[in-house]
Amino acid sequence: MCGIAGFISKDIDREKTIKAMTDSIIHRGPDAYGCFMDETTGLTFGHRRLSIIDITETGSQPMVSASGRYVICYNGEIYDAHILKNMMESEGHHIDYRGTSDTEILLESLEYYGITKTLSMVKGMFAVALFDKKDKCLYLFRDRVGEKSVYYSLVNGRFVFASEIQAITAYEGFNKEINKEVLPLFLTRGYIAAPYSIYEGVYKLLPGQILTLKGVDKDSHNEEDLELSSYYDIRKIAAEKEDGFKGSFDEAVEELDRLMTAAVKGQMVADVPLGAFLSGGIDSASVVALMNKVNPGNVKSFTIGFEDKKYNEADFARDIAKHIGTDHTELVVSDKELTDVIPIISDIYGEPFGDSSQIPTYLVSKLARSKVTVSLSGDAGDELFCGYRTYDKVLPFWNKTGKLPGFVKGAGSGLCSLFASTKGSMYRASMCLKAKNVVEMKNYLACTSAYLDKLTGTKPKVSGQMLLKGQMNSMMLDDLTLYHTDDILVKVDRAGMRVSLENRIPMLDRDVLEFALSLPINYKFENGVQKRVLKEMLYRYVPKELMDRPKTGFAVPLRRWLTSGTTGDWAASLMNELTFAKDGFLNESACKGLWQGFLKGKEPAELVWYVLMLEQWYQNQYKKLSS
Repeated sequence: MCGIAGFISKDIDREKTIKAMTDSIIHRGPDAYGCFMDETTGLTFGHRRLSIIDITETGSQPMVSASGRYVICYNGEIYDAHILKNMMESEGHHIDYRGTSDTEILLESLEYYGITKTLSMVKGMFAVALFDKKDKCLYLFRDRVGEKSVYYSLVNGRFVFASEIQAITAYEGFNKEINKEVLPLFLTRGYIAAPYSIYEGVYKLLPGQILTLKGVDKDSHNEEDLELSSYYDIRKIAAEKEDGFKGSFDEAVEELDRLMTAAVKGQMVADVPLGAFLSGGIDSASVVALMNKVNPGNVKSFTIGFEDKKYNEADFARDIAKHIGTDHTELVVSDKELTDVIPIISDIYGEPFGDSSQIPTYLVSKLARSKVTVSLSGDAGDELFCGYRTYDKVLPFWNKTGKLPGFVKGAGSGLCSLFASTKGSMYRASMCLKAKNVVEMKNYLACTSAYLDKLTGTKPKVSGQMLLKGQMNSMMLDDLTLYHTDDILVKVDRAGMRVSLENRIPMLDRDVLEFALSLPINYKFENGVQKRVLKEMLYRYVPKELMDRPKTGFAVPLRRWLTSGTTGDWAASLMNELTFAKDGFLNESACKGLWQGFLKGKEPAELVWYVLMLEQWYQNQYKKLSS
């Protein structure tokens, strides 16, 4: 895991600029710094290294291929690098490898097989910049599901890229304005979905996408020079795989066990200490149990508990760890420890980010980093195995209302909207009745308050497509490609990287992912039981009675926080300042109305939190940048 940055320019102080860019993401790689400068084109790569595999200097980046033609600057891990190496050698491609890093093997494979074929074979998480010195061509590409991110932009005609947006803003001459178009979506969902960012003209590469920039030696570039293509489209894969598994339920459990075990084993390769998050839920328990299967008695697990018993799963996690036999570390954190993280949230994420579980995720990452450098997690279980209650709730409502004539739904929506200003549930009902399909209805449920319309002066931008035959399958796929990629994966990556912890996600292994997509829906959800096949696999290792209870997750008591103590004072102060609104980005009176309604218990804490995150980011990031 590392941090990458780069640009193409001859008319700035390149050494100073690349150092400033990489210094802004030093947390991603505190172990070493490296840079590459091509004198003929002005292309410059910078790299911050977190040493995981081959921790010697032979794994340092940027790295030049054995032939001297290609240069790589890479963030991530390739779990099957040894297989690539053996394949090349069996085909007669022998080189004198400098070390044992996955970087060197990936680089040689990219040269030997080409980009598309290599990416079709590799298993891993990555964001890669590759420079072809011969053809004067630059490539950026991202892993299949989006575990690692890369931003890019044209700043005064100069192409710039980086792992995090802070490094883009550190580029000399950065002059981008706030992208007002993304604000309605952020206030609805709490994140800014790729390919967009908070800045106009700064984009995120989509998962499974390749950006090609030819003519690197040109003096300047424009958007027409940037060619985007896809080597992996999870939507198409899901459509091809849907209901493809024809075996019995027991056979599905057996196959999931085999694939998950292989994925966990592959992701446990590291030359540094390794552990796992253990929340007490099905997903993380599954990963930890299989880690112990692969390496019995040598697994380190980490969990945090909360003083507020309503949100505390530490006792459950402790019981699971005891049964499995892990070296378990637990930390019970106070409200003060949780709220002490708030001032650095905008520094961690670089752009507005509203998922409040960002705070406990950061703290459990910090706890794990005290003992290990790599941690595995159980993320993606909900999206792959039907773990969200939303699916079960929205489907009956859609089946009742979806077939109603348009004029009936329109009248119902209008009637509900009459009461929308006083009751959030009526506003949601009004919005849901506008839905064209069940996926869109699911997304309309995130519309929590009529103040969404008032804050930006526009209706929330909500969409959703039925990309699969099954309704629940379509809802899961929508969450996997949006919420999971742009919220969950961003949260885990930034929280971990802030403390220089690499996080790995076995359920996003290509084989596990595609197998899950192929399963019949009743293997995942039936008669109110969620994650059926995953639970049955887990019960092979952990007794059912330890797991058969409601899920809590990493939720935090937002309403209590924002109405009491120092956090309440902080929230009141920001809502009084409202510089973001006063500068014309939100409606100031609507912000104040939202706040007063919240204090009276009428408006949702989540929407208030999103506004607070916008305001904090604006003061701590944008204002400092523009001053």
